[in-house]
Amino acid sequence: MGSRLAVAVDPVTVSIVVDAPRERVFDYLQDIANHPEFTDHYLVDWHLTRIDSVGLGAGARFRVKAPGNRFSWGDVTFVEVDAPHRIVEAGRGGKDNRIRTLGVYELAPGAAGTTRVRFTLETEPATLSDRLMEGLGARGWLKRKNTRAMRRLRSIIESDVGRGRRVTVAGG
Repeated sequence: MGSRLAVAVDPVTVSIVVDAPRERVFDYLQDIANHPEFTDHYLVDWHLTRIDSVGLGAGARFRVKAPGNRFSWGDVTFVEVDAPHRIVEAGRGGKDNRIRTLGVYELAPGAAGTTRVRFTLETEPATLSDRLMEGLGARGWLKRKNTRAMRRLRSIIESDVGRGRRVTVAGG
């Protein structure tokens, strides 16, 4: 009798220092409607999964613009919001939403009123084929895209540069 053993892939972690108080950075990040502003270079067609886009339970659905990605829809929901330290988002993506994802934003105070923002993304492919796809460059691609997202986040918070349109509820 065979069993499917889910194996988590090594997480991808990126970080950046933002010249802003931790509370301000946290307030921005805990509103998921702001996330397309810094991730729309690879996450597109965002829709909220509920009207309230702030805090615990806030969520969104989006498409991942990845090369060769036939099953591009994914979603995330904030499952832990610990002000002003940590936001955890759980989600799913891939074919039949079978790949679990866990994203963690950790905010630490830095020198002279700065904030270190660290984002870690962990995926749990459900099948051998999902694991193979991740092994064929998906981790490096995700690291590059998330590094760019952190730079864009910093630019938005520090200089108000790169602001985009806020996401809305699906069908709204």
